[in-house]
Amino acid sequence: MTVARSSFSKDGDTRRHVVVIGAGAVGSATAIEALRAGLRVTVVEPGEPGGPQAASYGNAGWLSSHSVVPPALPGAWRKVPGWLADPLGPLALRWRYLPRATPWLLRYLASGWTEARVQRTADALRTLLVDAPALHAGLAAEAGVPQLIEQRGLLHAYRSRDEFDGDALAWRVRQRTGVHWEEWSADELRRQEPDLDARYTLGIFVPEAGHCRDPGSYVAALARHAQAGGADRLATRATGFRIEGGRLRAVLTEAGEISCDAAAICAGARSGALAAAAGSAVPLESERGYHVVVEGAAVGPRTPVMVADGKLIAHWMNGGLRAAGQVEIGGLEAAPDWRRAQILHRHLQSMFPALADTAGTTTVKQWLGHRPSLPDGLPCIGPSAASADIVLAFGHGHVGLCGSARTGRLAAQLLAGITPETSLAPFDPKRFG
Repeated sequence: MTVARSSFSKDGDTRRHVVVIGAGAVGSATAIEALRAGLRVTVVEPGEPGGPQAASYGNAGWLSSHSVVPPALPGAWRKVPGWLADPLGPLALRWRYLPRATPWLLRYLASGWTEARVQRTADALRTLLVDAPALHAGLAAEAGVPQLIEQRGLLHAYRSRDEFDGDALAWRVRQRTGVHWEEWSADELRRQEPDLDARYTLGIFVPEAGHCRDPGSYVAALARHAQAGGADRLATRATGFRIEGGRLRAVLTEAGEISCDAAAICAGARSGALAAAAGSAVPLESERGYHVVVEGAAVGPRTPVMVADGKLIAHWMNGGLRAAGQVEIGGLEAAPDWRRAQILHRHLQSMFPALADTAGTTTVKQWLGHRPSLPDGLPCIGPSAASADIVLAFGHGHVGLCGSARTGRLAAQLLAGITPETSLAPFDPKRFG
């Protein structure tokens, strides 16, 4: 079955027709930018944009333009056993999934084997993230939700100078990419963050960064904005492509074919099979992430904060105080292990001890989502191996929301046949062979 052209556009529309697969942060930004480039756009998304099933819904909300350092750094392999052994640690592994995850984990560790490799990754990521807060502020204003994006800086809290020195390589790499920060003494940290536990004695404040107060609502607004601008949406799942002579002829869906001229794969953690159908086998993995939201909380951070000892982020969302972060490796299909969310809640209470005193007046909500991650810490942005008409735009790991605005621009430029505004060489899917 072929989906009728008339169901998606006005009769006689001769514009180049592109299908955007996915209506998450990247997909919605791509659709908006493709419309801006004069393309006819159809978005294929089985779920409700910005809904609880989407990775963006549970994002920590950081628009951290300085998050250019990949998770794996030199010597990380020495720390992995300790992380896995620590029930409160930042990394958990479903042991039954280990045989499948091992090749990805080995490449992940190798990608950060030397400082030079880390620096190359950081330099590339900086091109995607450097002006992310401003780009998102512009998109939010267009979509009618300017209040959801704020740029008040972000804070990293350390227990001691020694703990900060343990992160010296990461900050050195950030500095080389142009990131600037302020150092807060223990007294200044107490003044700025009176609710934060006194064990934190050093703050690193990054003024350029921003945050989103409700990522789910923001993505939903972007999707509505794309539709208001002329994008059509088909509520079904994309399953593959019809490619003839290296040219894309149609996107295959559970509802039938959609004839089109080009397509973008922006399906997050579920992009791997579609990329393979387009000739690009990429090692995409889910870094499963949990969050908790404490509704009715009366204490918390004045500035969105990440603590070094717990590797988690806490800040106020429209729905309450959210804590998110850490990683579980277990694939897309395993049931949630809500103990991971409970660990986040315990960390949050440790960060802000007065929270424990209000336990009877608060409600705690839990969530699990899937970060689409590639082992070298860089997303795939570029044409597929089977056809240049199919653009890959996924795999941002921990910076999906932050990097979505620039990625949407780049993907739309590729769809429109325009030279990308930023070099895509570091993000080329062909780097995986």
